[in-house]
Amino acid sequence: MSARSAQKSASAQPLARVTVATPDAAHDLLAQLMAGEMALGSTDLPSAAAYYSSAMALSNDPRVAERAAKLAIAVHDDAAAQRAIDRWQALGASVAGLAEARAELALDRGDTDEAHRQLELLIGSGDKDAWRQFGRVLLGARDQAQAARLLESLATPQRLPADAQAWLAMSEMGDKFGLHAYAMGLAEAAAQRFGSAETYAWLAQMKAKDGDQQGARALLQKAIAKAPQNIQLRLAYAGMLSQSGDYAAASRLLEHGPQNADTYALRAALAAQSKDTKALAALYQQLQQAPPDVRQHSAYLLGQLAEMQHLDAEALGWYGQVDDDDPHAFDADLRSAVLMQAQGKGTEAHQLLGQLQLDYLDQPEQLRQAYQVDAELYLREQQYPQAEAAFGRALLVAPDDPGLLYDRGLAYAEAGQVDLAVQDFQRLLKIKPGDVDASNALGFTLADANRDLPEAERLIQVARTAKPNDPSIADSWGWLQYRLGHLDQAAEVLRGAWLANKDADVGVHLGEVLWKQGHRQDAQRIFEEVRKIDPHSNSLQDTLRRLHP
Repeated sequence: MSARSAQKSASAQPLARVTVATPDAAHDLLAQLMAGEMALGSTDLPSAAAYYSSAMALSNDPRVAERAAKLAIAVHDDAAAQRAIDRWQALGASVAGLAEARAELALDRGDTDEAHRQLELLIGSGDKDAWRQFGRVLLGARDQAQAARLLESLATPQRLPADAQAWLAMSEMGDKFGLHAYAMGLAEAAAQRFGSAETYAWLAQMKAKDGDQQGARALLQKAIAKAPQNIQLRLAYAGMLSQSGDYAAASRLLEHGPQNADTYALRAALAAQSKDTKALAALYQQLQQAPPDVRQHSAYLLGQLAEMQHLDAEALGWYGQVDDDDPHAFDADLRSAVLMQAQGKGTEAHQLLGQLQLDYLDQPEQLRQAYQVDAELYLREQQYPQAEAAFGRALLVAPDDPGLLYDRGLAYAEAGQVDLAVQDFQRLLKIKPGDVDASNALGFTLADANRDLPEAERLIQVARTAKPNDPSIADSWGWLQYRLGHLDQAAEVLRGAWLANKDADVGVHLGEVLWKQGHRQDAQRIFEEVRKIDPHSNSLQDTLRRLHP
C-alpha cells in the first residue's frame, strides 16, 4: 500500500459513512413543544393549542397530553379537547386530573349535568388538591351563574373537608358569585367549627359588608385573641375602630405587638387625625429606631413627621431616601422642592421641578402638580412673570382647572395686571357660579384697583354671607369700605380681621386706614408688627412709599 493510499484510508472514519435521518418539523416533538411554548409566551393560545395537539401525537408523556387538553379547552375547541383527554387517560392520567378536565369541558359546552357528575368525581377522588381544583374549574367557567349553582349544590358543609382553608375559599367564591346567604352561612359554620383567627376574620369581613359593625368588631377581637401577633388582623381592627371615630382605641391597639411600615403609617394617620402632636413626635422617634427595612419603606412618612415638627433639614434628608419605585416618590420630590425653596435654595428647587416636568411628561396629573408647585414657589419669590408662565403651562395640561385659574388670578393681581386677574376670576365664576373664594378674590381685586366698586361690593357681600367669620373676607370688606371713604367702618372691620388673624396684608391695610384717620402712632405700631411677620413684604414697602412720598 502506498503512503498516499494509507493516508486516505486512515482519514475515513467509520461514522463518516452513516446517514442520520432528521425528521421534519411537523414530526419533531421538541420542535412542536418549543413552538408551543413560544406561542404561549406571545399569548397566542390558538397556535399554542395546535402545536401541543401535534406534540401529543408524538409523545407518550401524559403531561404533554394534559397541556394539550387544557389549551384546547381554553380556545373552546371541544373536539380537540376530547381527543386530548382520551389520549391523556390512555397514558395514565389521575382520576382527579381527568375529572377536572372533563368538568371544564362540560362547562364549556354548557352541559351542567355532566359538569356536576365530573365535579362529584373530583371531590370524591381523595386527591389532596381536589377542592383547589374544584375552585379553579368554577372560577374559570364562562357562565358564572351556572358555576354559582354548582358551587351551592356541591360545596356543602357535609362534603367539605376538615380544612378551614377550603371552607373559606368556598365562602369567598360564593361571595364573588353573588351568593351572599350561602357565603355568610358557610363563613358562620366555618367559624363555629374551626374557631381559628382566619375564620373569625373572614366572618368579620362579611359582617362589616352587611353593615353589622358591632358584630364585625367582636369577631375581630376574637381573631386577635387567637393570633395576637398577626399584624394584618390588628390593622383591620384598628381601621374599623378609626372608621367609627374611636381613634384612641385604634392607636392603643397598634402601639403594642409587632410593627411594620403599615402599622406606623396608620398610627401616624390616627395621631394626625386627633391632632396629637406629642404622639407624632414620639412616633417619629420610634420609627427612627425601627429595623432598616421598615425605615426604608417608611422614608416618606419619616419626612412628613419631621416636617410636622419643623425639622425641615431632616425632612429633606428622609425625602431624599424615598426609592424611585416607591408610590410616594413623586410626592417626596414635590415636598423636597418646597423645603429647598424655604431654605433659600430656590434655584435647586426649580431645577428639581423642571426635572419632574420632564420625567412625568406623559402623566398629566403629576405634570400639572409639578407646574403648579413651580408656579407657587415663583409666587412666593415674587417672580410674577415666571409664576404666570408656570400657571399657564399647568392650565394647558388641565384647562379650566378652578384651582389653577384662582392661583394664576392671584399672581396677576400681585403683579398689578388687574385686567388679566379679573379675566381669570370671571372665568372661574363662570365655571363655578357663586364660588366664595373666587367672589372674594374678584371683589377685592376690583376694590384694590378702585374700580367698579358696586360690583366689588356685591361680590364681597356674597362671600361674607357664605363665610361671615372669615378674616380674609373681612379684610376685603374693610378695604372696600376704605375705598368707599368709610374710614371708621373700614378701621373697625380691619381691626377685627387683624385680631383674628395676624396676616401681613391685613395689617398693612389696617395701618393705612389708621394713618388716613390721623392715628399715625397706632399705624406705625401696626407696620412694625407687619415687618416682624414678613420682613420682605412688598405690600408694606409700597404702602410706606405712598404714605411717605
